Amino acid sequence: MTKNIKMIKTATAIFLIAAIGIACSKNALTGKSQFTLLPESEVQSMATQQYQQFLSTSKVVSTTTNKDADMVRRVGQRIIKAVESYYSEKGMTDKLAGYKWEYNLVDNKEVNAWCMPGGKIVVYTGLLPVTQNEAALAVVLGHEVSHALLQHGNQRMSQGLVQQLGGVALSVALANKPQETQNLFLSAYGAGSTVGIILPFSRKNELEADHWGLNFAAMAGYNPQEAITLWKRMEQQAASGQKPPEFLSTHPSEGKRIDELEKLMPEALKYYKPMNN
Repeated sequence: MTKNIKMIKTATAIFLIAAIGIACSKNALTGKSQFTLLPESEVQSMATQQYQQFLSTSKVVSTTTNKDADMVRRVGQRIIKAVESYYSEKGMTDKLAGYKWEYNLVDNKEVNAWCMPGGKIVVYTGLLPVTQNEAALAVVLGHEVSHALLQHGNQRMSQGLVQQLGGVALSVALANKPQETQNLFLSAYGAGSTVGIILPFSRKNELEADHWGLNFAAMAGYNPQEAITLWKRMEQQAASGQKPPEFLSTHPSEGKRIDELEKLMPEALKYYKPMNN
């Protein structure tokens, strides 16, 4: 029996090592290898379903009757235009295949925002008193969009599938453990507070999202320096004795966030051209 158990463990280890080797891909933005077990087309398809389900059970604020919802749409469109222009200039337009951008403001007191694969974006009304202006909101949206473009959620879900469900294919995981797989998906993309599990991004992932988020905000005509005052407000709220913003749960500041943002600022400012309107 012991021998059989050892053989099973060995076979499992070999499978996981092989899966990791096969699943390493190169990200278009960074040019670095990353562990993404799931095809982007599959997670985009799942994102569309989960996004529509989320919207159907949430209080979506209308852009036609609410100026804040219109602001989210306007800022989102400018960020996406900057992303698409950058990818076009770099000859990487094909890397945005499957992206159908959508932005919605949801009536929720949580200080949070997220972006699912394929460009499915949500901003909670609770975030707006902290961002306070369009430039700060652009920094947040640029950051969240960058997480999606950098496939950080795919990496986290891939790791979760290996650790929690044995590294099976997404279709198998959904068939055998649909609820667990859906919860893993939501938690991997920062939308998992409703299931009680939130997976924080690594410091490396955060720095990458900060880097490109600042750049895209600047390309869209928003002053990236607003990121400094935004994070000061975030930290003040967390230190005031109030419930820490959900955004900080999925995006740890680690006390050095502002220092790192200041190091990234010179590059972002090179892209910054103030809007005429």
